[in-house]
Amino acid sequence: MAEAHQAVAFQFTVTPDGVDFRLSREALKHIYLSGINSWKKRLIRIKNGILRGVYPGSPTSWLVVVMATVGSSYCKVDISMGLVCYIQRCLPEGCGPYRTPQTRALLSMAIFSTGVWMMGIFFFRQTLKLLLSYHGWMFEMHGQTSHFTKVWAICVRLLSSRRPMLYSFQTSLPKLPVPSVPATVKRYLESVRPLLDGEEYSRMETLAKEFQDKTAPRLQKYLVLKSWWATNYVSDWWEEYVYLRSRAPLVVNSNYYVMDFVLIKNTNVQAARLGNIVHAMIMYRRKLDREEIKPVMALGIVPMCSYQMERMFNTTRIPGKESDLLQHLSDSRHVAVYHKGRFFKVWLYEGSRLLKPCDLEMQFQRILDDPSPPQPGEEKLAALTAGGRVEWAQARQAFFSSGKNKAALDAIERAAFFVALDEESHHYDPEDEASLSLYGKALLHGNCYNRWFDKSFTVIAFKNGQLGLNTEHAWADAPIIGHLWEFVLGTDTFHLGYTETGHCLGKPNPMLAAPQRLQWDIPEQCRAVIESSYQVATALADDVELYCFQFLPFGKGLIKKCRTSPDAFVQIALQLAHFRDRGKFCLTYEASMTRMFREGRTETVRSCTSESTAFVQAMVEGSHMKADLQDLFRKASKKHQNMYRLAMTGAGIDRHLFCLYLVSKYLGVSSPFLAEVLSEPWRLSTSQVAQFQIRMFDPDQYPNHLGAGGGFGPVADDGYGVSYMIAGENTIFFHISSKFSSSETNAQRFGTHIRQALLDIADLFQVSKADS
Repeated sequence: MAEAHQAVAFQFTVTPDGVDFRLSREALKHIYLSGINSWKKRLIRIKNGILRGVYPGSPTSWLVVVMATVGSSYCKVDISMGLVCYIQRCLPEGCGPYRTPQTRALLSMAIFSTGVWMMGIFFFRQTLKLLLSYHGWMFEMHGQTSHFTKVWAICVRLLSSRRPMLYSFQTSLPKLPVPSVPATVKRYLESVRPLLDGEEYSRMETLAKEFQDKTAPRLQKYLVLKSWWATNYVSDWWEEYVYLRSRAPLVVNSNYYVMDFVLIKNTNVQAARLGNIVHAMIMYRRKLDREEIKPVMALGIVPMCSYQMERMFNTTRIPGKESDLLQHLSDSRHVAVYHKGRFFKVWLYEGSRLLKPCDLEMQFQRILDDPSPPQPGEEKLAALTAGGRVEWAQARQAFFSSGKNKAALDAIERAAFFVALDEESHHYDPEDEASLSLYGKALLHGNCYNRWFDKSFTVIAFKNGQLGLNTEHAWADAPIIGHLWEFVLGTDTFHLGYTETGHCLGKPNPMLAAPQRLQWDIPEQCRAVIESSYQVATALADDVELYCFQFLPFGKGLIKKCRTSPDAFVQIALQLAHFRDRGKFCLTYEASMTRMFREGRTETVRSCTSESTAFVQAMVEGSHMKADLQDLFRKASKKHQNMYRLAMTGAGIDRHLFCLYLVSKYLGVSSPFLAEVLSEPWRLSTSQVAQFQIRMFDPDQYPNHLGAGGGFGPVADDGYGVSYMIAGENTIFFHISSKFSSSETNAQRFGTHIRQALLDIADLFQVSKADS
């Protein structure tokens, strides 16, 4: 109980002589420092709000304008064309600060200068927004940049040359445009042409024409109206209806995982590795709060939207009976930790000081050394977050709305993030291919009760010091958590470091209060719900087949010799592999980003095209000349790259149709075309993992400092989920998921087909490692 007494600022005792007050100087000191820290954060936010609000202007530029106005006045030159005199006449006369003519003149010039300065900022912002609305540069061939694009690039650089903060460009980003209905319908019909026979395609054409002529014009008007009013016409509906209203369990169906560096090892000490990583994460959060992180820039000049980063920390998905809610707090000073069926609260600060990595290591080691058993019902409690959302919402209301259960649940939900200290060891052994798949399975679902799937992300620390993340999907997409993970791994390896024995550098403070054990009172009825949720989650987890592998024959470097984009190369290989695996083509989903627009998230690239199917069929037939196959491949690659660019520039298919469908539901309008489009299953769902968003180190100098990317569960029961990371010049990591319950799919078999497809396409261009 000593730790509890240390946390009390003052105590009082009622005695016959009166009330005896006893103050704790140490506790009061921490309260004082905590208050100072909170006010510092408020002031930083106010300062950043002002600087962000006037970007690309600055206080210095305002002073220059004021000095120019005052200087011209002393030189008897009226650059205001009489406006300063007019402002001076409008100022109130009499006593006070305006009583002298000199003061009134200076104040008038300051008001005029401020107006000119603000008009300049508005003009620059609107000009930048207009420039950023141009996307022609994306469609130009590499090395064939037009003069117009060169001039455009110079103008963008000039207007964004001043050092921007994280959110400086947000108001200058253009809005996501609403495509025209005829263009979307035309592209949709193109995308399904290789998947339908003549009769089916004719029927779909009829449905599409009827929709375009009769139903769509009314729906489109409402959608255009929303695009004028809202910041982004897609994102809020996408978050609500695709994620938060889904009643399916998060585990496997929604959450995804991210892997650690797999070819190097910094330390085998579990607590030490976690100490460095948690410290680096809070360093990142501090930079995030202060907006010191540079915005991600395409080509180094086009800013990407950063709004998804706002909810990275201090965020929890709260279950609801009909729809979940994302709860985001402005700050949190602790993390919640799970180990051997027990939950702990670990403070990240001592007063206003962030704990050093060695202090955090000591705290995590204290948890690992704690021999206390779980309380009744505590061990599998987190299974509630892995089961059905309705059941979790009902249990939360019934058993966690008051008393010690509410206090303990608040400690988890209000934590900066969740930490899982696992008793298992996982790592990638290149000599044991299955090791990567087992590592991925542990990150994807664990044992279904040692992850808090509702938190924005869970840091998973295995017994041997290997790490990973399990990430909730509603608050942001994979590149956002990837940005954090790159910073954290780079900081851990190149800035924080370890001692020779694998411990964190520095000497810990043994006087720190020990981690606080969370207290629960879980009745039998709640334990029954926990067990039911656990059974649901376990059935899902056991049904997932995950096959992860490293493709070693070549990577991005040799793919470029085929004169195609690496992504198009892999996507066409996936089409060839899938046809060999299933004997047919299927609707294919590839995620692309729309972050060049304000609050943009993702768009779908329909990778199965007429061009790619023509190439695949020619490859399978085996009777075509190599030159013909090369030509077919280049056509398929060109088509894929064009579709990807269209998706990134707001001319995709699926988000537009999704929003039209929602408008039709709001209006009570029936559309057979939209109903059929939205019910089509994605039997091949794919995603490329972003890398090197931050230059924390030179990958050429440290080629083994590679993460293996991450993965997700299959979208369709009889389909595949494929995530891949083109990791530098010489290797590619694949994560393939399917379900054991489907007799048509087999993740390992599909992985074998992917390997062979990559090699076969490379062979067309005589690309091999010997060429490098």
